[in-house]
Amino acid sequence: MAEKKRGMIVILSSPSGAGKTTLVKKISSRNNFNISISHTTRKPRVNEKDGKDYFFVNNDEFKLLIKKGKFLEYAKVFNNYYGSLREKVTGKLDKGENVIFDIDWQGTRQIINKKLKYKILTIFILPPSKKELFKRLMKRDQKDKKIASIRMKQFKTDVMHWKDYDFTVINDKIEFCYKEIIDFVKKNQKRKYYSNYKNKLIKSHINNLIN
Repeated sequence: MAEKKRGMIVILSSPSGAGKTTLVKKISSRNNFNISISHTTRKPRVNEKDGKDYFFVNNDEFKLLIKKGKFLEYAKVFNNYYGSLREKVTGKLDKGENVIFDIDWQGTRQIINKKLKYKILTIFILPPSKKELFKRLMKRDQKDKKIASIRMKQFKTDVMHWKDYDFTVINDKIEFCYKEIIDFVKKNQKRKYYSNYKNKLIKSHINNLIN
């Protein structure tokens, strides 16, 4: 009997508020992708459910999982821990299921460095502008200007990691951004197709965001 084909890992990262979580949910609802549900020590936002959006745990529980080596990747972001359990992810991949991640550049780097046996595609999401990003953060954090400002201070550091990814896309219109991602994934399912690292439009947009 032929060996069952392994699933593929697709990672979406972005500065906080650029829309990766919305895109991850949209991709998983229409395509053959399972979302890797992370563990986190942060408090749930309005309408977030334990076991659906995240597994919400306290610091002691998270640190125990670290000590036991349970995480495929984990990182501390804005004073909260986030991490993906290795067993849950590899279990799906070994069954031939694709897994999509909503993680930051730190977690992405850890997964890449592990030299896993699975195909991995990495995608970086950019906001249309800093003004729009701040607007989204204010809306998400319930008009808390302090939280939004803290996240904006981290923006420049986060956005400069775009060049470490296979593909970068601007999330101006969600449907267009979604289509770009799906087209890229389809072209890369069998082999590496291309990276848009040298794309002049992306580079110009990055310069506008950080200057």
